Amino acid sequence: MIRNMADETLTSRLTKPQNRRFERFDEENEKQWQGPYCFIQGADTQFGMIDSYLDHKTEPGWEEEIRLLKIAIGNINKMKPRPRFFVVCGDLVHEFPGSPYRAAQEKDLKQVFNEIHPDIPLVCVCGNHDVGDSPTPESIQIYKNSFGDDYFAFTVGGVRYIALNSQFYQDSSQVPDLKQEQDDWLDKELALYSSARNSDKQYQHLVIFQHIPWFLKTPEEENEYFNIDITVRQKMLEKFHNAGVKTIFCGHYHRNAGGTYKNMELVVTSAVGAQLGDDRSGLRVVKVLEHSIEHDYVAVEDIPADVVL
Repeated sequence: MIRNMADETLTSRLTKPQNRRFERFDEENEKQWQGPYCFIQGADTQFGMIDSYLDHKTEPGWEEEIRLLKIAIGNINKMKPRPRFFVVCGDLVHEFPGSPYRAAQEKDLKQVFNEIHPDIPLVCVCGNHDVGDSPTPESIQIYKNSFGDDYFAFTVGGVRYIALNSQFYQDSSQVPDLKQEQDDWLDKELALYSSARNSDKQYQHLVIFQHIPWFLKTPEEENEYFNIDITVRQKMLEKFHNAGVKTIFCGHYHRNAGGTYKNMELVVTSAVGAQLGDDRSGLRVVKVLEHSIEHDYVAVEDIPADVVL
């Protein structure tokens, strides 16, 4: 059940997660499996990257990212059945907290997000450009002021979703206490999921959303910019696997990638915005089925109007 948002801000479809919860969904009414559905996963809308990073303009705009996101949202709005939600896994804008163009990029992003159908909740997950490569308490607060909590959980149709601040696993040197708070919270969330599923037969799947992938192709691969340090990676992958996580959805790479850890799938989705490989700007149509989670990456122009579940 989706909560009515008539009383929320008229300037954005964005509902800010608060108290580690995303309130667009009624928790109690969503715990039981209610049949198959779909949602949309995107990443790296990253307003400003094309001009700044790819074209090296000194006074960058973000008209191309606006155009691509508008196409995506227009086609998402036409989908049948309607997606239960649209999640963007980080790097919402290109400028870091406190940078000159940051406020303007956020403003334009929210204006485009406002075109999402009101019955399709928007879920935003933070990326490194959103909170900083080496986040500080101040940079995280800047993000929270604009987009809400940097990590949180919610339930839709009998599936538990956990959104994480992956930058804590990349560089928590300036925020060790905040990183520990997320770790403690995550352990409790995973324990609650296991308990509820085993005792009350609640929750069909457990899914993680984050920006930086633990790995790109294989869990054993060497460290690089686009993955997380292997010592941290191995510990967290085993924790997720033991907790029963089905799928981890990520972004950050600006290319499609992914692999498996034991029987747990990790999916790396290319960007809605700037591409660093051969993929087209796009997003992922995810089908949540009773015993599996299926997904297809499609270009923003090719988002299907009809989804067979």
